[in-house]
Amino acid sequence: MTGSPARRSPRGHHLIGVYGLPALAALLFLIFSVTLPDTFPTLDNISAILSNQSIPALLALGATLPIVTGKFDLSIGYGLGLAHVMTLQLIVNGGWPWPLACLVVVVGGAAFGVLNGLVVEFGQIDSFIATLGTGSILYAFTGWITGGARIVPGPGGLPAAFTDLYDSTFLGLPVSASYVLVLAAALWLLLERLPFGRCLYVIGSNVRAAELVGIPTRRYSVYAFAGSGLVVGCAGVLLAAQQQIGNPSVGLEYLLPAFVGALLGSTAIRPGRANALGTLVAVAVLAVGLAGIGQLGAQFWAIPLFNGAALLIAVGLAGYSARRRLRAGAAPREVR
Repeated sequence: MTGSPARRSPRGHHLIGVYGLPALAALLFLIFSVTLPDTFPTLDNISAILSNQSIPALLALGATLPIVTGKFDLSIGYGLGLAHVMTLQLIVNGGWPWPLACLVVVVGGAAFGVLNGLVVEFGQIDSFIATLGTGSILYAFTGWITGGARIVPGPGGLPAAFTDLYDSTFLGLPVSASYVLVLAAALWLLLERLPFGRCLYVIGSNVRAAELVGIPTRRYSVYAFAGSGLVVGCAGVLLAAQQQIGNPSVGLEYLLPAFVGALLGSTAIRPGRANALGTLVAVAVLAVGLAGIGQLGAQFWAIPLFNGAALLIAVGLAGYSARRRLRAGAAPREVR
């Protein structure tokens, strides 16, 4: 029967899966706005949230690309640290023009992404282990370049045009937030509307099936890692413009929030598969939650506790969504 509860229940579960996370973001914002009416629902606070979470959001979107193919890039935190240190090293100690330094760092990030992909696909090493190893090598390079010390600009400081990459505003909001929106839109177009994205999803679902239909799985996986590295390079440049001091220990703290956003995002908008819009919504949930508990006076350990718990929940929900998607695809169609 068309109107039976058995037919309505899957529909209800689908709506919860698609819109549950956006609803949670709105609910959290409402709760904190009521609890902290003088500080939370203000334009200054919203701008601060957008600015503070722009780099984690970029990394989460970058991590989404390998996850689509069923791989993980654990080197993104180490890569972020090296990219931001190299940017300042070239500008401050190398005397390079800042546009050229930024371009070299971004291209270098993409090249390292290609290397990650080659190690994983042609070295036949599990992506979790491979990128953890290459990330450790990047961390060693960061220490070697800096000697374990910070890179501090001279009395004249950094060029204003460079720091404006992060400090300026666009339409009244931090310009860094616009980078996130542009990247999310580009990834949405790439993954949802272009054949390249559909090939990546097929690889992530079933590598053997992708090979049988003629998709060059290894090459496409390398492309996914290259895209991740490119985004990490851009995020490193933005981090350098934000901090304006090269800190060799920065980077690892961004790894966990990035993966939480990417994995939790796979439970929203397109449940059961990593997607750009879902990642963006997941980052919004994390940003609102962290800002809220911070303004409530939470202790310093509350942030890693929040991120760790969110990661466990994200992995559990992502696995559940993927299993439901597989069961739905395997279930025979009802005979009408």
